[in-house]
Amino acid sequence: MTLDYPQLAEEFGTPLYVYDGEVLTNVLTELRSVLHPSLEVFFSLKSNPNISVFGMLQRAGARAEVSSLVELRTVIAAGAKAEDIIFLGPGKSERELTACVEAGIYAIVCESFDELERIDRIAGEHRVRQRVLLRVNAACAVQGSRLTMGGKPRQFGIDEAQVLDAGQLSYEHADVAGIQVYLGTRILDATVVARNTKYVLELADRVAETCGIRLDAVDIGGGLGVPYFDGEEDLDLQLLAKEMNPLLTAFAQAHPETRLIMESGRFLTARAGTYVMKVRYVKESMGERFAVTDGGTHHHMAAVGIGSFVKRNFPISLLNRDGDGEEQWNVTGPLCTPNDTVVKNAALPALRVGDLLGVERSGAYGPTASPGLFLSHGFPAEVLVHDGKPHLVRERDRPDDLLRVQRLVDFEK
Repeated sequence: MTLDYPQLAEEFGTPLYVYDGEVLTNVLTELRSVLHPSLEVFFSLKSNPNISVFGMLQRAGARAEVSSLVELRTVIAAGAKAEDIIFLGPGKSERELTACVEAGIYAIVCESFDELERIDRIAGEHRVRQRVLLRVNAACAVQGSRLTMGGKPRQFGIDEAQVLDAGQLSYEHADVAGIQVYLGTRILDATVVARNTKYVLELADRVAETCGIRLDAVDIGGGLGVPYFDGEEDLDLQLLAKEMNPLLTAFAQAHPETRLIMESGRFLTARAGTYVMKVRYVKESMGERFAVTDGGTHHHMAAVGIGSFVKRNFPISLLNRDGDGEEQWNVTGPLCTPNDTVVKNAALPALRVGDLLGVERSGAYGPTASPGLFLSHGFPAEVLVHDGKPHLVRERDRPDDLLRVQRLVDFEK
């Protein structure tokens, strides 16, 4: 289905995030259809915490992986069952841990021995046993991920050697019953994902034997990537299934009572989202063309290429008309910084004031990873299109919204 972006911009204004519900559902359905049926997909809300985005993915079979109190409340409000929620993160507060215990979620992913003691105490105060998965900081580092998480000193998890040296892990109220390992992210090579999976499954058996714990669940992480830049290709799901499913089959046969969990955020939502901006001004400066828009990096910091040594452009297109030819354009926003460049030297038709531009593959780490309060612009509206009908799923921040939470001191008193 082709979305009518000019009509959406007319109805909801710009800048605007638009999510295609059909794409959201299809990506998850395809992933679940090719991978082993015992593997459960938990949506990582950090990639897109909108309640309706999660609600649509939940309808298509996704579980919930959350990392804050608000994300926990979001998935519960959307109807997620407690047994389908896991909570992870290296710095959980007392309030967050208490909320997890009180909600009876399936598992807290524990990132340190100190946290394990705290979970044990809080669960004891509530007179329950709380299931815990140990996050293991793996000793190995895999090649092929855009951000490698294992094999280095990290704030995440407990070092593999420390876990294996700990011996029997037995707590009265913290029920240690599985592991979670996250080895990398933005992986586009199916062989790398399978290699990661093999390592995690073998490590799970070693931890269970050495530490004397059950394996109620093994979370193999995820990190499935989405191509944004020239030279990158989509992850081959058929090859992924060919490489991974024999591993999962063997493990499931040996551990028929163990839940197998894969986390996925970017892979599920990125392709469903488009960031829509309107051109306010066009100009030339020292031989380069600039289109200054009402959007910018305060809404889409990922497009800047944070963490990359070389600035590369997200795919971008003209949405409101057919354009002739191609020219080199810098597309910038309204912020008072030269860093507010959404794309640089991108091939686009001749642009004019009022044109709509869409940054594609923007459904993940858009508003959630952007400094929306820079220059007090606030965050944009978000719209989800379902069965051809657009739904406003987040209202645009307005000046009154931003000022309402501030307090002016009476300096005369």
